[in-house]
Amino acid sequence: MQNYRPVTSLRTRVKNALDEVRILVLGTQVLLGFAYRAFFEPRFERLPARDQGILFASLCLLLAQMGLLLLPAARHRIVEGGRDSEALHRFAMNCAFGALLPFAVVIGLDLVVAVSLTSGRTGLALPIAVVAAALSLWYGIAVLRGPKPQREERIEEMKLEDKIVQVLTEARVVLPGAQALVGFQLAITLMDAYEKLPQALKTLHLAAIVANVAVVIFLMAPAAYHRIVERGEDTERFHRFASAMVLLALAALPFGFALDLAVVVRKQTGSVADAGIAGAVAMAFFYGLWFVWMLVIRARSR
Repeated sequence: MQNYRPVTSLRTRVKNALDEVRILVLGTQVLLGFAYRAFFEPRFERLPARDQGILFASLCLLLAQMGLLLLPAARHRIVEGGRDSEALHRFAMNCAFGALLPFAVVIGLDLVVAVSLTSGRTGLALPIAVVAAALSLWYGIAVLRGPKPQREERIEEMKLEDKIVQVLTEARVVLPGAQALVGFQLAITLMDAYEKLPQALKTLHLAAIVANVAVVIFLMAPAAYHRIVERGEDTERFHRFASAMVLLALAALPFGFALDLAVVVRKQTGSVADAGIAGAVAMAFFYGLWFVWMLVIRARSR
């Protein structure tokens, strides 16, 4: 099949892909906050071990989904240096496409628990029907699009204002997840279950709050810098600053995810070793995905 040049510009397609990823992040953030908070709700302790395991599996899947959804921002900053390329566009689309699967599974798992708590018995018909409908709409329609045309491999030269629009879009992609988590994390400190935690776990949770607050501060800094320092003007200096803030946010975010995951595991299992392993695995997952892998891709591309 011959290559073709699409009508829509590469810059627009990349921005649209990032906006679509942002939509998925917005849909994920509430479920992720609920997944963390569920372990501190009074009724959680009375749930059967099966339902507790289902909620923990949902939390792990949502963390994996967040890892996928924030990958395009990491690649754009680390590999592409803020430039738009066909490879980046494909990568962002594939990340969004792949992240829909764990999201559908999470919806099904959470519905299993909801049906059990509502009716008093296990019901799989509704969760299966909802998951099937989601997968049909999200993945089944891909069958109808026909053979995928081959695009030219190219990197598009960008104007400074376009580069700034892209980096601010990436900040908006990452920010909602951190904002929602900070709200849920602060609410947890007012719950009875939190009061009963050992002091060491309270300290870990506080560290997780600080990490996510730092993420919010980093991602809101470009707006202040743009207004106060640059007086609203687009400059290369501002683009470098905003890019650095996005990378710093991605570097701080895994601490919030991993430390609270360790708190959850320690609370449920009572094992310090299991909590440490869970936190270490989460940290390795996010840093390996967002930084190590991206640095490997950049080294190979050069």
